[in-house]
Amino acid sequence: MKTSIKNEFEQRANDYVNDGILTMDNQDDWHYHLFNEDYYIVGYYDAEQWLEKHGVYVLEAIQVCQNYEKDNFGECRVYDNAEMVVNMYTYVLGEEWIYGEGEDFVTELINQ
Repeated sequence: MKTSIKNEFEQRANDYVNDGILTMDNQDDWHYHLFNEDYYIVGYYDAEQWLEKHGVYVLEAIQVCQNYEKDNFGECRVYDNAEMVVNMYTYVLGEEWIYGEGEDFVTELINQ
């Protein structure tokens, strides 16, 4: 995962902890709250800008999304716009992050 995306995830988690959304009582739902409860990016233009900002090629992101869906569901959908790509891409990367180093990161934020 690109450092800029990881940093963005950390900032998002920090904001969610400060807003009382992420707590130790809902630890099993952290990924849901951060990456699935609402759209990560809204709007095609903003999604395209997000990809550009992080240096992610759209075909690279689509491949990550399709591989995830094939591995987990046996099939994948057609990605026909940047908003759809970014929202699924951040969902997948967010899952990797939260169940990797993100869990410790959020726990430390909460326990400060």
